[in-house]
Amino acid sequence: MANLSETSTLSGLSLSAWTAAWLGLVGSLAGCSGSPRATSAASGQLSPLGNSRQAVLVVSRDWDATGAILQCYDRGGIGQSWEPVGGCVTVNIGRTGLAWGRGLHVGTPLPGPVKREGDGKAPAGVFELPQVFGYAPEDQVPGVKLPYIALASDIVGVDDVKSKYYNQIVNTGLVPLKDWNSAETMRRADGLYEWGVLVNHNTSPTLPGAGSCIFLHVWRGPDSPTAGCTAMSRQEMIRLVTWLDPRAKPLLVQLPHKVYLHLAGIWGLPPCPKIP
Repeated sequence: MANLSETSTLSGLSLSAWTAAWLGLVGSLAGCSGSPRATSAASGQLSPLGNSRQAVLVVSRDWDATGAILQCYDRGGIGQSWEPVGGCVTVNIGRTGLAWGRGLHVGTPLPGPVKREGDGKAPAGVFELPQVFGYAPEDQVPGVKLPYIALASDIVGVDDVKSKYYNQIVNTGLVPLKDWNSAETMRRADGLYEWGVLVNHNTSPTLPGAGSCIFLHVWRGPDSPTAGCTAMSRQEMIRLVTWLDPRAKPLLVQLPHKVYLHLAGIWGLPPCPKIP
């Protein structure tokens, strides 16, 4: 949908309801937030992967690495083995690496940096993937199964920590009083958001200054780290957005390699791809 109005919808939700869902105030947008977490057979502890049957695993060499390996996995149900889908791909992460974000995992499971606004770090942890966005009109994305947001020129992501709209994607034409001094236009001229996936980071509830507007999106190039998102080639983004299925409650699992090794059995994580 090219434009929003007071009565229009974003993927089946009114704008106000979608905004609340983006902040984690009205439960799960894709059916994940309120689902019970599964117990890891290896440890007896609760796993933040819960009832998910799709996982996008991103593993970096260490906290400071700006590149990582991505591998998609699916499984038939809880307790069944994770199976790889497609091959491993190289992705870019934050220009200063990774830091613990705020997602389905509890706190900071192991020592490491904690994400802050403007730190140039991508969030580490486990996060819901509730919606896809892009430049194409809604009727031209038949292969996309997640709720879809067609980006227009008046849709922005607010990163001003003093704004009540912090960490929200809003239509500026529907905001009665703009209270931010910093926001990113989502329909970018460089095409980085031609295809993207929302990452539910810092949404339940939103903590000002803990990081905002985290996405999976098209990269600028293979050697161009991001401001805090995870980016990949346009071809891989198209493959990803058409694979993700809300019925499988897809998640992003993003960790440095040593942290992955420590948590793999505890959380019941998919197998780790080979790290260069």
